[in-house]
Amino acid sequence: MGSDNKEKKEERLNLLYGDLDTVAKMAKESLIKGKIAKMVDWATSFSLWPVHLMTSCCGCEIGAAWGPRFDNERFGSLPWVSPRQTNLIIVEGTITKKMACTLRIVWEQMPYPKFAIAMGSCALDGGIFYNSYNIVRPWQVIPIDIYIPGCPPRPEAVARSIIELQKMLKNKSLASKWILESKREDKKYIIPKEDLCGWRGERVDLTTRYD
Repeated sequence: MGSDNKEKKEERLNLLYGDLDTVAKMAKESLIKGKIAKMVDWATSFSLWPVHLMTSCCGCEIGAAWGPRFDNERFGSLPWVSPRQTNLIIVEGTITKKMACTLRIVWEQMPYPKFAIAMGSCALDGGIFYNSYNIVRPWQVIPIDIYIPGCPPRPEAVARSIIELQKMLKNKSLASKWILESKREDKKYIIPKEDLCGWRGERVDLTTRYD
């Protein structure tokens, strides 16, 4: 009992002196115990700003999805041009080995918590290029949260993916978990950036090494 009081007293002193580690620890504890975590998930679910990575015909459906007829903006989702101000990336179509590096860099520029949607058959598993020598599956490059099947998917399917992501945020507490844990378990399955971008100074066969 005495040791607990001593620890609390030390924490208060560290907080008084502006110790950042103590402040971060106390902030995480308040997120776990209080209702702030639910508020973070709720706010993030209605603040999904996608930056789209168009590599094929799915981009036309994205344009229609946020157009006046389907108006995905009513779900609290607003497409943006800069990855620095977005928290959702929509991968539209085939990802070649050359584009894989671009996809990873764009995704890493986005602030946490961030999410990804793979749109169309090509983004799911290669589509008509499934056996091509020069493609990489998006889930090998970045962690994917939602998959939209179709070739190309309708704007209604894009709207449904936004709604499903909102449900995941609320039910699984994805946004608040990212803030608390600062990591994602599915990141361990993606290809290292050095191999994707060829920064090791050696030729790496992604197909055989990361099949």
